[in-house]
Amino acid sequence: MKAVIEGLLFVSGDEGLTIEEICNVLDSNIDDIKASIKELYNDYQSKDRGISIEFLGNHYKLTTKPEHKNYYQKLVQDEQNKNLSDSALEVLSIIAYNEPLSRANVDEIRGVNSSYVIRKLLLNGLIEDKGRSEAPGRPILYGVTPKFLDYFGLGSTSDLPPLEVHETTSNNDENLFNTKYKEKN
Repeated sequence: MKAVIEGLLFVSGDEGLTIEEICNVLDSNIDDIKASIKELYNDYQSKDRGISIEFLGNHYKLTTKPEHKNYYQKLVQDEQNKNLSDSALEVLSIIAYNEPLSRANVDEIRGVNSSYVIRKLLLNGLIEDKGRSEAPGRPILYGVTPKFLDYFGLGSTSDLPPLEVHETTSNNDENLFNTKYKEKN
């Protein structure tokens, strides 16, 4: 069964397979499948293996080992790293932490128009249409994709690091006005 699961994961490629999909193909129960996947995982932990099995985005996938990354980069240039600008990373993080979110909400948080960046992220498959808002005009709501989870090595958005909240002390408006705009006598 291990060999068949390994072959199925290889054939499924970047998409990977859910435990339910594997069970359906093999016509087997979840406990047996999980035991076989655990054995495969342990087999791949050996230093002389170049791949491993990971659970990312609710799918089991064959992945390369991170410690060999430098060799893989020599073979294939990672186009996604080149294409993700600071603004794209900013929009991705806003959507990932707040999904589903409309473009107008992203614009409000960023303070600038995000239309171009959102189109680029859609074309790269890192975000997707998650439905329509009930707000006037029924704007599209965006969320991250399984490709986003793969790209950042996450099982789900709940694996995102917690946001740091910086508290600021604010003066009341009167004190701010008096200290900055006081007339000189």
